[in-house]
Amino acid sequence: MAKLKGLSSIVSELRAERTNLVNELKHVEAALSVLGKVSGGSLHAKVSPPTRVISAASRRKMAQAQKARWAKVRKESQPAAEVAKTTGSAPVKRIMSASARRKIAAAQRARWAKIRAKQKRAAA
Repeated sequence: MAKLKGLSSIVSELRAERTNLVNELKHVEAALSVLGKVSGGSLHAKVSPPTRVISAASRRKMAQAQKARWAKVRKESQPAAEVAKTTGSAPVKRIMSASARRKIAAAQRARWAKIRAKQKRAAA
């Protein structure tokens, strides 16, 4: 029973402390609201910027202008084949020689052999 009495006194002390803290918080809030009014507005109020109203006609013009800008960008970045079709001359097709292909293949095989050797050493 002694433990229960001690526990209940601790609980009552904690409740009293909570009440004191709530009262203190109310005083702080009141002080902040007074200071907010003095400085020209509430400290807690969120002020949103005014929304910009655009007419439907203006939005349509803006959309058309943006579409024209994108069309211009797409026209300028056409691949060489499409440009050649419009100009009439065929694009130059690059052909790699057989010896160049063999050199590239040999270099790639050497790279893979090096990687496999590293993996083999790490596994051992």
